Amino acid sequence: MSNEEVWAQGTHEYRPMGCAVIAKNGQFRAPDFNRYRRSPHRYSPLFVGLFGSLEEVNEFLHQGKSRAPEIHTRSIL
Repeated sequence: MSNEEVWAQGTHEYRPMGCAVIAKNGQFRAPDFNRYRRSPHRYSPLFVGLFGSLEEVNEFLHQGKSRAPEIHTRSIL
């Protein structure tokens, strides 16, 4: 995430979707993703965090935050 653009990389049902880049005030949609596009490295200072769904990313962008909330996952067997 920079001042002008936002990158996302994701999967759908465990299959790679690729990467997408949009304007910071935009919304991600599934067709935005391209499996041949390369995103910035995860250890870049521009990395914000991990999200559980595209809807969570869009909500995060809509709220205008600069850091993602911590995600705590739990396995249920």
